[in-house]
Amino acid sequence: MADQPRVAELEHRFRRAGLPTFIRGYSARQAFTRALPLLTLVFVLEILNALNLKFGFWVNVGFLAGGIAIALGMIGLLNVARGQRFLAVPRHVGPIEMLVFILVPAVLPLIFGGQVPSAAFTLIANAALLGAVYLVLGFGAISIVGWAARRFLALFSASVSVLVRALSLLLFFLLVIFFTTETWQIWTVPAIPKFVAAAILFVLLAAAFLLLRLPGSVRGLEREAEVGSGDLSRPQQINVGLVLFLSQFLQVAFVAMAVWLFFVVFGAILVSAGVREAWLGTAGTEVWRLPFLGDSSVVITSELLRVATGMASFAALYYAVATQLDEAYRDEVIEQVADQLRETFAARTDYLRLLGAGAAASGPARSDEA
Repeated sequence: MADQPRVAELEHRFRRAGLPTFIRGYSARQAFTRALPLLTLVFVLEILNALNLKFGFWVNVGFLAGGIAIALGMIGLLNVARGQRFLAVPRHVGPIEMLVFILVPAVLPLIFGGQVPSAAFTLIANAALLGAVYLVLGFGAISIVGWAARRFLALFSASVSVLVRALSLLLFFLLVIFFTTETWQIWTVPAIPKFVAAAILFVLLAAAFLLLRLPGSVRGLEREAEVGSGDLSRPQQINVGLVLFLSQFLQVAFVAMAVWLFFVVFGAILVSAGVREAWLGTAGTEVWRLPFLGDSSVVITSELLRVATGMASFAALYYAVATQLDEAYRDEVIEQVADQLRETFAARTDYLRLLGAGAAASGPARSDEA
């Protein structure tokens, strides 16, 4: 019989390391059921999407009643299909329930008033919420970030050489374009939604480059860390890949923040109100004024913050690409992560032995679904 205290200790260790899929019988899809109270609250609040302020009070009362009827009707039909009472509280969140959660609140503003922007936003927000629940509760993303943060210096030391090579060229390029009218206009003239979308696009491209070669990196990590006790299952590989991805993305975020801070300080000192007025036709919107040497002061404007954010988002993309094209860096990072995970994989072997599965070649603690 397994040593239950030791098994519980190892399972807690796996969760703390951001590797809950190492626990036998664990499924990342359990995250949706665990988040059911939150998802239910969001679903109920989003029934208010049926309201349309262009119409009068009693029309909106009718819209709200219609939205409640549609939402309850869909839930009731699912309950009946699962053999439960029509108005029973769902006890399980499967693919069909997830589709209902995404689509029904998004359809309501379309039915009641043709509110296309509201429908599109609700659709994207609900899909993003489910994705966040899957990553945070299913694969322990927050624990992974904590694990990577605790080992940041060791992991970051692996990238010092590529950091020096990349930033020397990158900073020269950014300094050149920073003092141009076009750069300031590109990042300050567009409305805030367009500015945010452009910055996020750079970050998403950086994440895409990190994900591009992740499968091969996971296989290399398995070899380096000496997994033992059989190969990792598919969900476990995804979990380990998430550890590797977030470890690298944390470095990218650190570089982006450093570049952002540099340009905020640099721009506050050198880009005066007269220069901003010559470039933008306005002195800008003052956010913060700080005393400087003598009677002078430095001013941080919203325009400067936007330009610095643009520089930082581009730096994130450039650094992510540079690290993925540098084979020496990738090998060094995989080796560093493998060193950090080797104890966890050794604990996994002990865990499987305690559960009586250590002797089987195909006996890793598999979960049947990601």
